[in-house]
This record gives sequence, structure tokens and C-alpha cells, in this order.
Amino acid sequence: MNSNLNVIFQRRSVRRYTERDDMDDALVRDLLEAAMAAPSACCTDPWEFIVVRSRETLNRLADILPNGQMLRQAPLGIIVCGSLERAHGGELSYMLQDCSAAIENLLLAARLLGLGACWLGVHPRPERITRISSLFDLPEHIVPISAIALGWPAEHPEPRTRYRDEYVHVESWT
Repeated sequence: MNSNLNVIFQRRSVRRYTERDDMDDALVRDLLEAAMAAPSACCTDPWEFIVVRSRETLNRLADILPNGQMLRQAPLGIIVCGSLERAHGGELSYMLQDCSAAIENLLLAARLLGLGACWLGVHPRPERITRISSLFDLPEHIVPISAIALGWPAEHPEPRTRYRDEYVHVESWT
């Protein structure tokens, strides 16, 4: 692994957090500024973010997301949504690509700031979309895409790459 890319290799899903909960508004803004620095098709920036600190709401999210039990101990959750009205051409695919780029930026920023984070899928699961839309009273044109659990890490997974030569095709498929 190229050491110049360490922050990428060190970005790992963290599912256990310390009891420390001093994630102030400036830190959250830093995360969101990094997220919104992502590229988007024709600079439409279709992303929307819901910041969740309420223990009750984080627990309700954990009830909705089967793999999101770490939200019960995380001091912060961020729901990443996309606006179909702002997506390039109103296309779901562009919105998903743009919001995914924002999510990755947010995850890398969390790592750089010493936080642990875990990306939890919402879209395309209809039951998750419906329940989260209801929980946050989302307008019809807003699609919840993912939830991100954030906190000060109580675990530190080893850096890694998942590179595989067989996934690379040069000039043609074969």
C-alpha cells in the first residue's frame, strides 16, 4: 500500500465507540463541509443531511436498520438524503452517485478528524426508505440514502486495501 494514501486505507467501518460525546457543532460542520465538497453532476448538489444527536431518535434508527445497532451507542448520526428535484435531470442515478461521493468524503473527513464512522445502507430497501421518511417527515422528493453512525472509536481496525488484479481490465474485458 502506498503510504501517501494512508488515510484511504485507514478508513474502516467502526462499530464501537467510547462514551465520549463531545462532538460539537464546529466538528459536525467540518464533516458536512467535507461532504459537500464532493463532485456532483453539473454542480447540482442534490444532497441533504439530517444531523441526529437525540438518543431516542438514534435508538429508533437502530430499530429500523438491522445492521445499525452501533447507533445505540454512537453520539451522532447523520442521515444522507438526496433531492430528486435538484438531481441532474431529475435522475435517481445521478442523485445516488452524487450523494455517494458526499458520503465517502464525510467518511474520510471523519477518519482525518480522529472519529470512527460506519456507513449504513437505506436505499434501495423500500421498508427502510418508508420508515426513515416517516420518522423524519421527509417531503416526497427527498430520498433517504444512508445513515452514518459517528463517534470516538473504541476499536481501531487495521488499514487495508481490497485491491484484486482480477478486477482490473486493461483496454478490453479480457
